[in-house]
Amino acid sequence: MTDILCISPIDGSEVARRVSATPAAIETTLKEARAAQKIWAKVPLAERMTKLTAFVDAMLTMNQEVVPEIAQQMGRPVKWGGEFRGFEERARHMISIAPEALAPIVPALKAGFTRYIEKTPVGVVLVVAPWNYPYLTAVNSVVPALMAGNAVILKAAAQTILVGERFAKAMEAAHLPKGLFTNLVLTHDDTAKILSSGSVDHCNFTGSVAGGRAIEKAAAGTFTTLGLELGGKDPAYVRADANLDHAIENLVDGVFFNSGQCCCGIERIYVHESLYDRFVEGFVALTKTYKLGNPLDETTTLGPMATAKGAEVVRAQVKEAVAKGAKAHIDAALFPQDKGTGTYLMPQVLTHVDHSMSLMVEENFGPVVGIMKVKDDAEAVRLMNDSPYGLTAAIWTQDEAAAASLGREIETGTVFMNRCDYLDPALAWTGVKDTGRGVSLSEIGYDMLTRAKSYHLRTI
Repeated sequence: MTDILCISPIDGSEVARRVSATPAAIETTLKEARAAQKIWAKVPLAERMTKLTAFVDAMLTMNQEVVPEIAQQMGRPVKWGGEFRGFEERARHMISIAPEALAPIVPALKAGFTRYIEKTPVGVVLVVAPWNYPYLTAVNSVVPALMAGNAVILKAAAQTILVGERFAKAMEAAHLPKGLFTNLVLTHDDTAKILSSGSVDHCNFTGSVAGGRAIEKAAAGTFTTLGLELGGKDPAYVRADANLDHAIENLVDGVFFNSGQCCCGIERIYVHESLYDRFVEGFVALTKTYKLGNPLDETTTLGPMATAKGAEVVRAQVKEAVAKGAKAHIDAALFPQDKGTGTYLMPQVLTHVDHSMSLMVEENFGPVVGIMKVKDDAEAVRLMNDSPYGLTAAIWTQDEAAAASLGREIETGTVFMNRCDYLDPALAWTGVKDTGRGVSLSEIGYDMLTRAKSYHLRTI
């Protein structure tokens, strides 16, 4: 057993300490999940929908407690109100589309035969959730997995360890069968052992590329299916015909919300040369209005990063870029809370950047962005594709046909026009290249959590 600690980025205090599950507890959890799943799979879909709706309702009653709790655990300002708006949207959408998404597929009629394909549950699903949006990312898999007839084991991140307990409390309030959902406190080694044993049928992991490789290695040879959402370096392109004020306002938010610790946050921006100077001027001016401070303060708009280690990655990228000729536009004097070390990190905007700098090619997951001037669409697309990642890409233009055309050339999972940093549950959430594999949400997301079973029935 190991102590799992959550240390607050606000002041370094201990928020929570939990003891990891014993081998015996893990074995019991897996057996109970397997038994509960066999019963749950026979429960009518309408009843599952009622139970999961009750779970969502129960979670929403906790919002007032959860908002400051998340601020204490990972630093997101209480001003922004937590995650439950998106949580509710995603959960209710996946519940509502379940009858259609899980319905049998029936081919064209063939005389003398009844033919159809059932979508049967995979069995036991392990969800390994991250700390940056612990409710939103977990619900992407937890609700549809249960709706599809599976059992779920949730491993919450150490930095947001209390989230798993909130899920468990709401599941209990919804009166789900014992063992069907379990919040399990696990070490990385415990997680690897579960995967390598073949005790679960599917694993959904959100985290780093290195973490995704560790998950794949642990599951190798077991034929456990995997859904992996990994790193990102999401770009934005501001075309010559963009609504400039709208682009500035939304891209500043897309860069700095949650201190840049967003899976699909904007980390690099390419601006057409005709708008470049005005864009940079407006972007810098708006960035200077942020208030860095204690996330429990209602006036704070930029909280600390979740860990000092994460903040140091960003500081190192900025330092390297400036040494190579980049221009930093934000004066440190505006953000005295940033002492040059620790979790409190000022926002920064850099120009005169290029792809020789790690800032423009390596994930930083922090409140910094590089802005480059481009001469045309072709140059923008080339630079946007110059990345090992591909989660989302945002195009700012008045021309929808152009956005769609450029989107077909960009190597990404989602193409946005005139918005960014948002996940629509009706669309497939997926990535390309090192961003991972698999799909969550939408009707397609249910295909990751079910197996096809064909029925070929002949009448004599």
